[in-house]
Amino acid sequence: MHYITTLDNTHIYYKDWGAGQPVIFSHGWPLNSDAWENQMVFLASKGYRCIAHDRRGHGRSSQPWNGNDMNTYADDLSELIEKLDLKEATLIGHSTGGGEIARYVGRHGTARISKIVLVGSVTPIMLKSEVNPGGLPMAVFDGIRHGVISDRSQFFKDFTMPFYGTNRSGAKVSQGMRDSFWSQAMLGGLKNELDCISAFSETDFTEDLKKIDIPTLIIHGDDDQIVPIITSAHATVKLISGSVLKVYRGGAHGLADTRKDMLNADLLAFLKSKLLVSVE
Repeated sequence: MHYITTLDNTHIYYKDWGAGQPVIFSHGWPLNSDAWENQMVFLASKGYRCIAHDRRGHGRSSQPWNGNDMNTYADDLSELIEKLDLKEATLIGHSTGGGEIARYVGRHGTARISKIVLVGSVTPIMLKSEVNPGGLPMAVFDGIRHGVISDRSQFFKDFTMPFYGTNRSGAKVSQGMRDSFWSQAMLGGLKNELDCISAFSETDFTEDLKKIDIPTLIIHGDDDQIVPIITSAHATVKLISGSVLKVYRGGAHGLADTRKDMLNADLLAFLKSKLLVSVE
């Protein structure tokens, strides 16, 4: 098993598959690097080096009391990239991972990065405020906190419904897929997962997004019940110069599983510098 040790002595687990141009994956809350296995196997088989880490407090990484915030997440990612001496890498982030990538650029720049993909990303900011009237009210996130504190095992089982869109007519989502989500979520530390709710919902990534100066593909489902597309992807594409938004019609939040074949094909095309802009 691969680990790095950060400056604050946190152990970050990562998997490193394949060889070639590096592709680095950042997962969503409350999952871990296993959430990207479909994409990693596919892209590694196409000649890419695929690397994914468990965010601190999640999966097989340490569960520190402190540092469960976007600045530290971004710095952990930077330490991983530096210690593996990765160059010309593509960063791919889902949901909270999209925010982590944006904050990484805001704090560390793009010298080692060549492309970015944001999938169902929480950027630019989820929380409703006077400057973000279309965001989600704090009551939504307080409800998530309450659910996690009260009975996180049951909450995570229930959370798979909107995450994968199983409450939509015609949805084809297996129990195994939902069980995988639950098993990943239960590996994380309770304190870490609670802190991460604030990190992904209250952090403003607007200025970070403006600093992205490399090709960026934004992918989002128009039926995303977790991160609504209007105030996320549609706002993000306006902040990243030259970025392209691809919308998956009827797509839920968990696109890496529910639309894995489409997503794999789009990622490969983007890595080969073919931007796909049609609505699917």
